[in-house]
Amino acid sequence: MNMSLEDLVVKAREFGGSDIHLACGVPPKFRRDGKLENLDEMPLTHNDCEAYAKEMAGKMYVQMEDIGELDLAQTIAGSRVRMNLFRQQGSVSASLRILSDHIPEISQLGLPPLVSQFPTWQKGIILVTGETGSGKSTTLAAILNQINHTRKEHIITLEDPVEYIYKPDMCLINQREVGKDTRTYADGLRAILREDPDIILIGEMRDGETIETALTAAETGHLVFATLHTNSAVDSVDRIVGTFSAERQPQIRMQLSTTLKAVLAQQLLVRKGGRGRCAACEAMYVTPAIRNLIREGKTPQMQSALLSSASQGSITMDNCLMNMIRSGLIDVETAIDAAADPDYIRQNAGAGGGFAPRPQSAPAGNAGAAAPQGRPQGGGFFKR
Repeated sequence: MNMSLEDLVVKAREFGGSDIHLACGVPPKFRRDGKLENLDEMPLTHNDCEAYAKEMAGKMYVQMEDIGELDLAQTIAGSRVRMNLFRQQGSVSASLRILSDHIPEISQLGLPPLVSQFPTWQKGIILVTGETGSGKSTTLAAILNQINHTRKEHIITLEDPVEYIYKPDMCLINQREVGKDTRTYADGLRAILREDPDIILIGEMRDGETIETALTAAETGHLVFATLHTNSAVDSVDRIVGTFSAERQPQIRMQLSTTLKAVLAQQLLVRKGGRGRCAACEAMYVTPAIRNLIREGKTPQMQSALLSSASQGSITMDNCLMNMIRSGLIDVETAIDAAADPDYIRQNAGAGGGFAPRPQSAPAGNAGAAAPQGRPQGGGFFKR
């Protein structure tokens, strides 16, 4: 083992890396600007990987041996690191995500202006969605930390594993880890409802029982934040409803229509020039019209309703991408790859990035409502 675990984290951090990958037979690798590069030139042996795994897992190594994988997080060389250990082809591999040393301000993330309202809301569900590595945890940490500094509330988080560590200010904050402090998300969330919370963070809504308990928590006056691995606001509604059997779906749609406040779908894109990354976001503020569509099961019509709610802070992913092209944050090809409708980007990304925002289904007099849907995306924080 040529480099210690601390050395790997320090070196990857110095190079601007976001992730470290360890696998038998290949050198240690790190991800920078979305691409994998070698951290060292010497391939890791089976014994190297076992030694790294035992150092990371400690007493939980036996658990990893038993079930084949393990999620955990700890501070290494001054950085909070989220880790996943797993067995493959007879050896241990590991994926490490290097988290920021501090929790950023919402204003640093380049998110839609609607997000700045989230810390002021009193109840309901707010979903932050996107694929793995899209910055969901960072966004939620910024939101909760602003609440921590501005409100006198009880915040309870349920995570697997605990990532950002909050320093209580005006709020009382309890952070519970699935597998350590509670057996499952469902068990932990049921218990949380008996612990007098005001604000609840659910690291991931993985099953119907967790989703149903979250809806109940929102119905009873709590502010609930949760994540899903979906790429758009409409997909998020479909995913939640589709978790349940056909006979249960009308009830779930009704609960969701009364509790859902907003959906933020985000992805991280490589900046123009290839160095650093920035956030592209779709934000949906749930208006009365959208509530009706959720309740009636007419999710295909929600995209048009989203376009029509620009004045309340909503923005589609494709219009966000066009704003980012126009502002010089990303190039056209990056936007096309990230778009829900690539042809829309191709047709509208003219010289200098100018464009006419996608018209909405409202009368022609409102066709330009998408233009002020938010400042250019991509703050300086998402540098990796």
